[in-house]
Amino acid sequence: MKAMVLAAGKGTRLFPLTGVLPKPMAPVADKPVIQHIFELLSRTGVDETHANVHYLADVVLDHYGEETRVGGMDVRFHREQQLMGTAGGVKNVAEAFEETFVVVMGDALTDVDVREVVDFHKGKKAVATIALTPVEDTTEYGVAALDREKSIVSFQEKPGPEEAISNLANTGIYVLEPEALSYVPEGAFFDFAKGLFPRLLEAGERVAGYNVRGSYWSDIGTLSAYKKAQRDVLAGLVKVEVDGELWGRNLWIGEKARIHPSAYGRIEGKAFIGTGAEVGPDASLSEGATVGRHCRVGHGASVRGSVLLPGATVGAGAYLEDCVIGPGYEVGSGARLLGEALVREAA
Repeated sequence: MKAMVLAAGKGTRLFPLTGVLPKPMAPVADKPVIQHIFELLSRTGVDETHANVHYLADVVLDHYGEETRVGGMDVRFHREQQLMGTAGGVKNVAEAFEETFVVVMGDALTDVDVREVVDFHKGKKAVATIALTPVEDTTEYGVAALDREKSIVSFQEKPGPEEAISNLANTGIYVLEPEALSYVPEGAFFDFAKGLFPRLLEAGERVAGYNVRGSYWSDIGTLSAYKKAQRDVLAGLVKVEVDGELWGRNLWIGEKARIHPSAYGRIEGKAFIGTGAEVGPDASLSEGATVGRHCRVGHGASVRGSVLLPGATVGAGAYLEDCVIGPGYEVGSGARLLGEALVREAA
């Protein structure tokens, strides 16, 4: 089975983090979210995946190269010279898909069983199937209404709760037949949600909806959602592979991480310390703190409910609560930060 992972967009709602990283490269538990997607697809039997890149494409390609391998799955990257939209990006590599295939957004965290969605799709003999998940707030998502046969009859984009036709949100996980791409114009910007799926319904094609209730899914579309995703992984609410060794029930420690003996007793609740990171004397971590690879937490510093991206430094005596600190950023000694999101300015 083959798949397409969409990784070309800007992820503007996650700014300022996405000012220096494309959203699919934002780390969750010290691993790019797109890597979690690759591992999910590999585990579910996909043997070849294609991914498109555009915004800050070099960040992705410098990390992976033009081709890589994840588990038993080959991954090939395609640079878009101009943004083509979600469906347009797939159309660009349509020749790769000769039979039923999967499309997944590369910037969401999920453990949806893709094989279940594929089996449902084939059972319904649909030209396209959308994985749907119930949400409490429909104002942030496109939603779909189903008939008794689980066919989608209508779509609605980010409705208020009083006008929503359903609470079933589009997860950005699709199963498609190759002929669905014949409805996508050549060389034009074209999306799935606003373009292809309505066009399929107008043409009388069957578009099915599969409720993935019980699976984890987050579009990590805001800084708040991004921080929550980190905590959810540490709490075991998401079936993903976390790199490192679990000490006791609460602490993940990466390879060659160094923790001063006086800091061990000051780690409260869940925490993650990445490869090569250092936690100094009397430093404290709490409330799901995530310390990325090669980060430094100085003497007596306190990191609460915050995410430190690779290479970030927290100076001695600093206090961070509910923050996101970008790659390589240096928090000065004695600083006190509440709810901040800080990244290094471009050189």
